[in-house]
Amino acid sequence: MKPALAGLWPPVATPFRPDGAVDTVRLVKHGRTLLSDGAHGLAVLGTTSEANSLTLDERRRVIDAHVEGGIDAARLLPGTGACAIDDAVALTRHAAEIGAAGVLLLPPFYYKKVTDDGLFNFVSAVIERSGARVPRILLYHIPPMASIGWSVDLIGRLRDAYPDVIVGMKDSSGDFDHTKLMIEAFPGFAVFPGAEVYVLKAMQAGAVGCISASANINAFGIRHLLDRWQKPEAERLQAELNEVRKAVESRVMIPAIKAVLAARYSDPTWLMVRPPLMKISDALRSELLAESAIVRLLVAVPA
Repeated sequence: MKPALAGLWPPVATPFRPDGAVDTVRLVKHGRTLLSDGAHGLAVLGTTSEANSLTLDERRRVIDAHVEGGIDAARLLPGTGACAIDDAVALTRHAAEIGAAGVLLLPPFYYKKVTDDGLFNFVSAVIERSGARVPRILLYHIPPMASIGWSVDLIGRLRDAYPDVIVGMKDSSGDFDHTKLMIEAFPGFAVFPGAEVYVLKAMQAGAVGCISASANINAFGIRHLLDRWQKPEAERLQAELNEVRKAVESRVMIPAIKAVLAARYSDPTWLMVRPPLMKISDALRSELLAESAIVRLLVAVPA
């Protein structure tokens, strides 16, 4: 039986070898560390994973590497969004075949001013072509990156048409009011804030967990708040999470997260990113690692 789509699912950062290839050994080791730190599952192939800089074959290989490395497929939530329908179908079908908990589906993000009808047709095609074993789908709402998103009307249509498939959303709008609207509009819809900065308010409103980039470096802290959001210390825990998030968010997020991982694992290979991203400069890395929130974080977590 697949686990509930709830709790902490970090969008796992992808390590690269010096030659630029995906480093599946470090990748699986990092996934295991995140699970040990308290993650309920792994949202592989998300934005923080640099998934849209990977080929279709590389994305399949990332999924398979986790299973081959002994991580239960039911603890994987792969991102399967793509601009080409058949690419999204291929990844979604593959996730179903290995028994993933579900998938995260971006809207097709290249063409702008597309209509709800067009997006409905896209999702419908992905579902219908993925076959009878189509996995549960979380819609990935990230208009700051995709420029388009999932409207309330469209989500309602999709849920009416595919109630057992369209089961939730990762809301990376950065807008708590939007997250709250999704929760209130669709009872039983599994809504995950895409950042931990307002996760306490979101849990109080009915969110089910968090899928956040900075969970790569602070999974223990985010899980701690998710377990204690109804406790008196919750406000203090939220403030501590926000300090860590601010430290990496004030730089370029993905290279900054990788810099912290390189420090945690004493492994400079983690600094590698795939173009067009650039590795964080030595000066910015030194500043980041000297931030009090990051110093406390690195002291608190095991290597």
